Amino acid sequence: MGKMKETILNPIFKGNPITVLVLGICSSLAVTVGLKGACVMALSVIAVTGLSSLVCSLIRKTIPNRVRIIIQLVVVALMVILVDQLLKAFAYAIDKQLSVYIGLIITNCIVMGRIEAFALGNKPIPSLLDGLANGAGYGLILIIVAFFRELFGSGTLFGYPVLSAIGYTNNGLMILPPMALILLGCVIWIQRSIQKDLQEK
Repeated sequence: MGKMKETILNPIFKGNPITVLVLGICSSLAVTVGLKGACVMALSVIAVTGLSSLVCSLIRKTIPNRVRIIIQLVVVALMVILVDQLLKAFAYAIDKQLSVYIGLIITNCIVMGRIEAFALGNKPIPSLLDGLANGAGYGLILIIVAFFRELFGSGTLFGYPVLSAIGYTNNGLMILPPMALILLGCVIWIQRSIQKDLQEK
């Protein structure tokens, strides 16, 4: 039970794939202008990472070592296509807003990294939980960055006015790409200030 708890909680906090391992930051910078897009991207990555890890774990003993990367890519691509088609069917506006970034989940190193590092050596249920937890850790950072960018950049949350009532003037700098990197750096700094063991000696 303790090991299962660590599998679930470690990627969300202490071993977060973005703030600790610095993986998948490209998409985290690209889709955080608004909370709605960030939430959909987070759920998409959670689904793809979890299901890909589960499938690869189920077939791990039948995958020849020399073609394992190709098979992993095929599995991940299948999951991404399924997620993309579901978004096109039920959330077309968000799918158009996210544009190519849903498709680029295929190249997200968090997805492939968890398959290679965990799913190929562990049973299906722990692999599923590991994939979901790493996706959730990724999603958490996306939502934190998107919260501040949308709130102070557009004065809204999920598209609804929040700061206009107090006369706040939107800060255009917050919705520019460099600000996503600055905010992400602040999140990393805060986490490393709290978790002393992450600080470089």
